[in-house]
Amino acid sequence: MSQVQVSSESFAAVRRYSEAFCREHGEYPRCFVLTFGCQQNVADSEKLSGMAEQMGYVLTENPEEASLILVNTCAIREHAETKALSIVGQYKHLKEKNPELVIGVCGCMVAQEHRREQLKRSYPYVSFILGTSVLHRLPERLLRVLSERKRRFENAEECVIAEGVPITRESDYRAWVSIMYGCNNFCSYCIVPYVRGRERSREPADVIAEVKDLVARGYKDITLLGQNVNSYGKGREDGYDFADLLADLDAIEGDFLLRFMTSHPKDASKKLIDVMANGKHIARHFHLPLQSGSNDVLLRMNRRYDRARYLEILDYMREKMPDIAVTSDIIVGFPGESDADFEDTLSMLSRARFDMLFSFIYSPRKGTPAAVMEDQIPRAVQNARFDRLLAAQESIALSLNEPFVGKRIRVLCDGPSKTDAGMLSGRNSENKIVFFPDDGSKQGEFVEIEIDRAAPFALYGKRV
Repeated sequence: MSQVQVSSESFAAVRRYSEAFCREHGEYPRCFVLTFGCQQNVADSEKLSGMAEQMGYVLTENPEEASLILVNTCAIREHAETKALSIVGQYKHLKEKNPELVIGVCGCMVAQEHRREQLKRSYPYVSFILGTSVLHRLPERLLRVLSERKRRFENAEECVIAEGVPITRESDYRAWVSIMYGCNNFCSYCIVPYVRGRERSREPADVIAEVKDLVARGYKDITLLGQNVNSYGKGREDGYDFADLLADLDAIEGDFLLRFMTSHPKDASKKLIDVMANGKHIARHFHLPLQSGSNDVLLRMNRRYDRARYLEILDYMREKMPDIAVTSDIIVGFPGESDADFEDTLSMLSRARFDMLFSFIYSPRKGTPAAVMEDQIPRAVQNARFDRLLAAQESIALSLNEPFVGKRIRVLCDGPSKTDAGMLSGRNSENKIVFFPDDGSKQGEFVEIEIDRAAPFALYGKRV
């Protein structure tokens, strides 16, 4: 895989514009970054923020005062796209008040031709677009907009790995580290391979150096990201794979937790599970998307595993790590899903017993094979099945959380609860949410909590 280093020339050129702005207005221009979507998008936005700061912009949380607005979009569902477009539409009045405002739409959505054309035609106040594989080109794209005063809607996607991109992280104790980009799986319902391109892995030395730096700076919770981390390193002549990378990262000295997501079951190896079982920093949590418990549906989804293969992985995992927490994804109401297929999914829940389930009602994505499949399921049927799925999972989750009552567990404090000002929240190695009274514990600090109550989606206790 070819690698590119980010050029400093464009950064310096845009910075000269920022300095000229400062001389005229008495302050540097401000940049507002808005993020939609998954953790990979959050990681991408941290790079957009880092590049903006290096170009002389000051980050702001208020779009009203920005000279540069970057909207990092998601394309995983139609709703995510329409929401992003609605927000972009609201920036029209900002452009009218400030004709010098530059608005860039980035991310997965703009990799689709119909969305690019829509932005170009119906959103004349949008200055440029930038796809996921060329985010490192932000300084060059912005420089052309500033110097030529023309809108830029090129879609020159590049299958490269860009190193040296500055990053402004949202947290000083939790970090996202992208180890690979793209996807080769082409699940029939998923738009990701079309908007993020083919799989490409970073060099191990670059990933290891980044994680070492984070640990040295005091980061406590580090998550490795990829559309399918289990595919990391495929095609390397030396055979170095994700299990090898995880083992090398686990060998780094320090007090931190190492997580990863997302894993595809067809590539989850016993070698990887063995590395986890022997690890000293690797969190006892594995997110392994199932999507359906029906072999027929899995075949139509092009998932390339069946129930037996999935359970083989799961059983080996729990044999090696009895304390492992396993979470998963389920899509309800996939085209052609019969009542019997859905019952297979419910039976799989009873057998697999997931600690938490991220469940979704299927919705068609333009450009994917599933969108044109026959036997699309009526919404009312989807909703009824979804409710049954949630009820079944709630009972399972509670039964798995109840054994924590009376135990003491190590929790990384995330700060005040979003719903109760008198409580703090955090997560343990198994990625379970834990609430406890605000006793002055600091965000980013490991604390010991004695659990006194369990709920389906959280644990409650007090600091020891």
